[in-house]
Amino acid sequence: MNFSAVIVAAGSGERAGPGEAKQWRMVGGKPVARWSLEALLAAGAREVVVVIPMDHQDRAATVFAGLPNWTTTTGGATRAQSTLAGLRALGERGTQIVLIHDAARPFLTRPTIEALLAALAQTPGAVPVLPMADTLKRLEPGAGNVSTAPRDSLWRAQTPQAFRFDDLVRAYDAWPDGETPTDDAQVMERAGGGITLTPGDPMLMKLTYPEDFAMAETLAGATRVTRIGQGFDAHRFGPGDEVWLCGVRVSHNQGLIGHSDADAGLHALTDALLGAIGEGDIGDHFPPTDPQWKGAPSSVFLTHAAKLVAARGARVINIDVTLICERPKIKPHREAMRARIAELLHLPVDAVSVKATTTEAMGFTGRGEGLAAQAVASIEIPS
Repeated sequence: MNFSAVIVAAGSGERAGPGEAKQWRMVGGKPVARWSLEALLAAGAREVVVVIPMDHQDRAATVFAGLPNWTTTTGGATRAQSTLAGLRALGERGTQIVLIHDAARPFLTRPTIEALLAALAQTPGAVPVLPMADTLKRLEPGAGNVSTAPRDSLWRAQTPQAFRFDDLVRAYDAWPDGETPTDDAQVMERAGGGITLTPGDPMLMKLTYPEDFAMAETLAGATRVTRIGQGFDAHRFGPGDEVWLCGVRVSHNQGLIGHSDADAGLHALTDALLGAIGEGDIGDHFPPTDPQWKGAPSSVFLTHAAKLVAARGARVINIDVTLICERPKIKPHREAMRARIAELLHLPVDAVSVKATTTEAMGFTGRGEGLAAQAVASIEIPS
């Protein structure tokens, strides 16, 4: 089922303690809001609007770099106003199903989303919920009297909450001025729209207080697995006065022969990323028989592989490239190569390694007939 989504990330997160707004803080080595965007895209969202505070566009661009199909809009003073801002942004493009999600719930999974979408076949809205496990106590204000509240029919509501887009917009239009809903399902309920309750996920906790972030760090390790991919490529020397290696132009008395720019380093790295997510090899995505890739910069291939990784809800942890050649000399260009790969993959430079070695004059690289490259990439991906 096609759907779009709104991620509400416009709050200041003051209860989370001092520091950056909680949607931009790091959990499991990744900004909180990026977890949600990656999960929605991986589940098939055709477009996601992220509602952010005013003047946070640059921060959002950094946090979501490399991910496709997202835009931002500025939120309002309340969550309801921010949701409306996101709906208006989506409404300009048209959508039938919309999921509204709090950025502060990072551990969203595909089964939760699929259950919500399936429920919309029955009702205009669906909400993931958890049963109340704890006994509830009510303290009467001012009196100090404590009573036990029944919990049989009570549920803990989570997000994302799913709706038929037009029904939710009409419900918000009918919401009384001067009142503030606690969630989007309440707006639908007030308008008379039915709500289906779907199974929630205990992992889908909301980050509110400082201690929540410590728990989230522990959970982050339990929700993701590490995968390793490797790649290898080789090209022959031919006429020319330069070679491209790891995205850097290197002057040389020969060139490398290939359909694209013959950058063996980026080709090997592209295959390593594709291998880590089981997406074949570079030839599957960019056939050498296709004339549009003749002379193409290999950065196009690498960024394509990186987008596929991101679309799976995964992130690159680190990469390691080894260039195998007698010449040209790699060391003078190594730091530029590291910087270029870091730029293309939106990684810190210390997560990128570029090394060089020779084969002690043995084989085709030893005879100077060409050069080779091998690469290893590690990623984290939802389990």
